[in-house]
Amino acid sequence: MRLAPPLATLALGVCLTAQQPIPPDTTLVEAEAFADTGGWVVDQQFMDLMGSPMLLAHGLGEPVKDAATAVVIVHPGRHRVWVRTRDWVAPWNAPGAPGRFQLLVDGEALATTFGTEGAEWHWQDGGEVELGDLATLTLHDLTGFEGRCDAILLSRDLTFTPPDSGDALAALRGQLLGWHAAPIDGGDYDLVVCGGGLAGTAAAITAARLGCKVALVQDRPVLGGNGSSEVRVWPEGHTNHEPYPHVGDVVRELVRIKQKGDGNAGNADIYEDRRKLDLARAEPNLTLLLEHRVHAATCEGGHITAVRAQHTRSGRRVELRARCFADCTGDGVLGALVGADFEMTEQGHMGVSNLWNVGAVQKNEYQLRCECEDPDDPLSLQFTASDQPAPFPRCPWAVDLSDKPFPGRKPTAGGERKDADLSQLGGWFWETGFDRHPIADLERMRDQNLRAMYGAWDTLKNVDGQYPNQRLKWAAFLAGKRESRRLCGDVVVTGEDFHLQRPWPDAAFPCTWHIDLHFPKTAFQKGHEGDEFISDYTRGEGYAYQGPYWAPYRALYSRNVDNLFMAGRDISVTHEALGAVRVMQTCGMMGEVVGMAASLCVELDCAPRAVYADHLDELRQLLRRGAGRR
Repeated sequence: MRLAPPLATLALGVCLTAQQPIPPDTTLVEAEAFADTGGWVVDQQFMDLMGSPMLLAHGLGEPVKDAATAVVIVHPGRHRVWVRTRDWVAPWNAPGAPGRFQLLVDGEALATTFGTEGAEWHWQDGGEVELGDLATLTLHDLTGFEGRCDAILLSRDLTFTPPDSGDALAALRGQLLGWHAAPIDGGDYDLVVCGGGLAGTAAAITAARLGCKVALVQDRPVLGGNGSSEVRVWPEGHTNHEPYPHVGDVVRELVRIKQKGDGNAGNADIYEDRRKLDLARAEPNLTLLLEHRVHAATCEGGHITAVRAQHTRSGRRVELRARCFADCTGDGVLGALVGADFEMTEQGHMGVSNLWNVGAVQKNEYQLRCECEDPDDPLSLQFTASDQPAPFPRCPWAVDLSDKPFPGRKPTAGGERKDADLSQLGGWFWETGFDRHPIADLERMRDQNLRAMYGAWDTLKNVDGQYPNQRLKWAAFLAGKRESRRLCGDVVVTGEDFHLQRPWPDAAFPCTWHIDLHFPKTAFQKGHEGDEFISDYTRGEGYAYQGPYWAPYRALYSRNVDNLFMAGRDISVTHEALGAVRVMQTCGMMGEVVGMAASLCVELDCAPRAVYADHLDELRQLLRRGAGRR
């Protein structure tokens, strides 16, 4: 049996290095595990690359509330303090180090200001402190501009320097946090679904309703992925078409019919996180593991036996065994771990967006969440309108847009500039990373989106002198991703299949979105080459087709891992075809089909491929019946 390597090794080619002995009396504190995270947010999206989640001071230019925790010191005395962090604008050689923060030990700030140096994640030396039996650690944000802390290390060996990255850092975490020990036994299932976006949630609910024992593993505290209140992309695509009008019934339960005012970058309540959670929790056959991220898997001879998932705050690791697995992670995370064949367009692919909005309100949403009795319920977040000035600091480290156009900024007329069109700020087309590696460069891509947002708002507020009472109201710190790995199935659907209307005997889910591919918009490209952040999309006859087009079931399971399904944007399609299948309601219907097929694998004791080869009539019967309850 083979334990697949960690994703950081797969993505970055990390090599084993000699391990520096870890001195006794060394304590490692993960920032995400702080007892009180205050206004800092837990950001897990890069943990496959950097080794751990982090805390992020996502204050939209207003310092966030302190995070604090208490640490038992086994051997009191003098310790050296190290903080793993980085200067997040250093990749652009930008001045100002906006992510500055302090570490307070027992209420006293260390002399070092953190987040001020280094483009890469590293341990910044905080000097020496005297510690008693119990130490209180406090993270104090200085700017509200995306300061980030991964971990804090305290060592009695004043000469010890912890490793910055790679296997040596992973070994240090494992030894000091107990991660090297055997994981908790999470049980046996018929289907383990990795990823809780619309595709994964629909797959898990469908399979559970059809009698499967299911585990759904999701690395955020909410379900819905890009369609949640954390990312706020409105789920597009049309459901419930002939000849299988009940394919889409589960999606219709998860996503309400689009109403006036629904769309991208809206207020949190319209994405109905609670609706999705309630539907999943209502299924007695479904075990929901929120805030867990799959990080390893066991696989032998192209057959997965188990996955391991890590809790994104506590670090607790759990092993889940199953007959079948579904990769609904979007990035093909599980597929990459177990050696599934995949394709990836590394340059000229679609980018990522971090949507945002502005408003004349007294406080931004993150400040309200710190004060709210139930911050997980968007309906309880009540904004108060403001007619008072809301100053915004200059951002010399942001994208400099003072003399450049961007969507919403209007040209000067007669020496004066008209007020910007606020509806053009923070939409889907604020997108970057077209030629960056979709996995390894993700943090840089997200950060470039934030630099563009801050640069645009700085320009409107401080250069153009507009909207004095408006403030940044909300912005996604989670990247809304469109394209990365595409796992290969027995059929790889192409754009030509859509154009030619190629029929499939195993037609299983309808596609209704045009072939929608994104690329940098030339009108806003000058001066930003390589770091473009405004996109355009394909349109016209060459990107339209007669819909709905029913795509095949054989694109929803791996061609070389015999018990691996996939649903979502990581299914078996080409770059061009991805433009038509990637919208969320279409992805949700893929999940329904995977849930149906998984139930047949259990009932008929067969593999996913055999559902097509030997039991296609049974699958068609389920497609006709659906799994809806409304």
